[in-house]
Amino acid sequence: MGAVKVNPQLLNEIGTFLQGLVRGFARAKQQQSQQGTQTGTQPGTQAKPKAPSSGKKPTTSGTASTLTGAVELDTSGGLPNFDYAPHMDGDPDPGEVMWTWVPYEDDPRQGKDRPVLVIARLGANVAAVQLTSKDHDLDAAQEARWGRYWFEIGTGNWDPKGRVSEARLDRILEVPPAAMRREGGILDEGIFSEVVQAITAHHSNS
Repeated sequence: MGAVKVNPQLLNEIGTFLQGLVRGFARAKQQQSQQGTQTGTQPGTQAKPKAPSSGKKPTTSGTASTLTGAVELDTSGGLPNFDYAPHMDGDPDPGEVMWTWVPYEDDPRQGKDRPVLVIARLGANVAAVQLTSKDHDLDAAQEARWGRYWFEIGTGNWDPKGRVSEARLDRILEVPPAAMRREGGILDEGIFSEVVQAITAHHSNS
């Protein structure tokens, strides 16, 4: 059987074709790797969770709006003018307990619906302090270390279980009326005055 003759030119063309395939494959892998680096997370890190889409986040300007709910009121210039004028007409008035979304201090992007005591008017908005049914007399020292101070206000229609509530003294909130929902009741005027006095005393000493 005779030897098979191979055309040298054909061999060169085959080699050139194979080299082109290899280079094209390498370029495609490199581009894929670069795209993954740009759109993915850095090695060794976790993707950050997205902020809640409910729209209930405090604005960066610190001004309350109907989209954000409550924000912390800056009291460095003084306390608001307290007033007692409850009127059960669906609108928040000083002396009434209502419900609104209150942001957490450690992560203002998150929060929960809480009862608040309206204590003053702030133009179109109102000032309020959050309420809790937890008995902070049991952990008053620990709460104080975190800068949280509470004042007992008794029971009311805002707690269907009839538990004793406490008002927070150190944190005053600014809330737009449109962000408040369902009236919880009216606080007794005498107790309201005691709450206001406690708030004033706390902020004058802090």
